[in-house]
Amino acid sequence: MNDLQAFFAQNAAAEITEPFVVSERFQGKDGKPIAWTLRSMTEAENEECRKAATKRVKGKNGVYTPEVDFNDYMAKMAVASVTYPNLKDADLQKSYGVLGAETLLRKMLLPGEYTALVQKVQQLNGFDKNMEELVDEVKN
Repeated sequence: MNDLQAFFAQNAAAEITEPFVVSERFQGKDGKPIAWTLRSMTEAENEECRKAATKRVKGKNGVYTPEVDFNDYMAKMAVASVTYPNLKDADLQKSYGVLGAETLLRKMLLPGEYTALVQKVQQLNGFDKNMEELVDEVKN
């Protein structure tokens, strides 16, 4: 195989899937913590998350500029990466009294757990820079 063939889709490594214990509070029948399943996402999926978290903000002289809501972006990225539990499940959302996967994550996790999940999602998706720096780069 020549070097160029290493870049062909059929030769590229598949998406990364990894178990991650987000919280010790969610336990199976055996009393052990249940691992969530996280997956890497494509840049196209990342772009969808970023666009969905971007709002037009009115600036000087009535000029609108795009601005990424960092917290919303991170929540959308986390939801896109979690495959188990199914955060879009209506019964799961109903059990917490919320609508929407991003809202569910914020309701079901403690602040430290949420931060750990977001950090793991960033690492799994190849971000080795601080996400706020990346958001600033996207703005420019």
